[in-house]
Amino acid sequence: MSPAETRLLRGTAAVVAGLVLLRLIAAAWTPLTFDEAYYWTWSKHLAGGYYDHPPMVAVVIRLGTLIAGDTELGVRLVSVLLALPMSWAVYRTAELLFGGTRIASSAVLLLNATMLASVGTMIVTPDAPLLVASSFVLLTLAQVLATGRGVWWLGVGVAVGAALLSKYTAMLFGPAILIWLIAVPKLRRWLVSPWPYLGGLVALAVFSPVIWWNAEHQWVSFIKQLGRARIDSLNPAFIAELIPTQIAFATPLVFLLGAMGLYALMRRDSGAWPSRLLISVTFWTIVVYFIWHSLHARVEANWFAPVYPAFAIAAAVAAHLAPWKARMRRTVDFCLRWAGPGGVLMFTALVVQANTGLLSGYRRDATVRSIGVGFRELAGEIESARARTGATCVLAPDYGTVGWLAFYLPKGTCVTQQGQRIRWINLPEPSLAQLGGKLLLVGEENAAQQPEWQARFGRIEKIATLTRKRGPLVIEDVELNVLDEARGDPLDRSPPPELERPTVQ
Repeated sequence: MSPAETRLLRGTAAVVAGLVLLRLIAAAWTPLTFDEAYYWTWSKHLAGGYYDHPPMVAVVIRLGTLIAGDTELGVRLVSVLLALPMSWAVYRTAELLFGGTRIASSAVLLLNATMLASVGTMIVTPDAPLLVASSFVLLTLAQVLATGRGVWWLGVGVAVGAALLSKYTAMLFGPAILIWLIAVPKLRRWLVSPWPYLGGLVALAVFSPVIWWNAEHQWVSFIKQLGRARIDSLNPAFIAELIPTQIAFATPLVFLLGAMGLYALMRRDSGAWPSRLLISVTFWTIVVYFIWHSLHARVEANWFAPVYPAFAIAAAVAAHLAPWKARMRRTVDFCLRWAGPGGVLMFTALVVQANTGLLSGYRRDATVRSIGVGFRELAGEIESARARTGATCVLAPDYGTVGWLAFYLPKGTCVTQQGQRIRWINLPEPSLAQLGGKLLLVGEENAAQQPEWQARFGRIEKIATLTRKRGPLVIEDVELNVLDEARGDPLDRSPPPELERPTVQ
């Protein structure tokens, strides 16, 4: 490695370290989203699976809280730090597939410039470990190509297994790998070799705790998530959301470079065919599935996480390997120069806005309901009401509020959701003593007037209406009701919709 390449590598490492530090600061400052609080409850009772997802997100949170405690930083710590091995994997993949320190460094910096990598690792969801595992799937496949050694298929199996432990979307790596092997003549020999199949067994073994958990719970998680691929009716309006959301999550300049790179990969002058196809097929197999999904349901922007390592490498190909005419070259150079600063600016603005509302003039925005700004103060008022009324347990009608209450109320407070008991099947049930006394219902206005509450309790008393605020903005009104004189079990133990038997007409 030349002195110039050494300086570039050190500079890249320094930038990534600086971005990780910025995310750690933001992670410590920003209250949890309701999903993060929900996943935090999982981390207290680790299991092979959960109703919504495989267990990796809970493991990531558990490791962080062991280091930094049950704080916002503790919940997010390991997720943010995972950007370091992710960056290394993307660097090595780009280096193996397309050669050179410049293209590898650019791939790392462009990936870290995206909102999906910055916000997506700071806010802990299953997509965060999936993003990291996906980068290692690419790396191990690149090692198979570069070395020709079958043992690397075992590494592919470990990486795919880790991705499957993060989110079921990782199943799409299977057809992507098969297409790659069939389409590249020199790789077809692997189809009659035992190594890829041994790698598949390794992936299955890594994923086996999820299979075991589902087998013990009537396959409910598989039914819930895999059933989403079924189309009952068409609604093409969701397709229109895909590109705008991905422009935002990739940041506009990285998105433009990535789109140009995907085009360049289809040409013969932008790298070797096996390398170009590996990036393209990894990207397009997953993207085509989500286009299919969007025909009938909304596709959330963060669901595209597993394609981002490939997309960043494609963007680096556009920046350094693809030949462009002078005008396009200037566009590429502009995007490459300003993608990093633009990504940092967007990330910083989002964090400031989410925490303060300053940039919108303290008006409502898309973040205001999902991030728990003001919930710590609200929880203090709820705890005072609980202690004053002698309530033995706090109920909420939705899993997000239950997650926030469990995290922000004093440790050991009984908190549970009245329905959707499948979400809490890995957690210990509240005791009969806790459910047998007065209960405090935390919900939106007039929540206690719903027939289900009236039927289950002989006495319902509204005691307060509290507000959750971000600065001068009232985010929501929260009504507190004391429930007493339970008529039987206060919890609704109806099976989830996935396990309900269809009625015969």
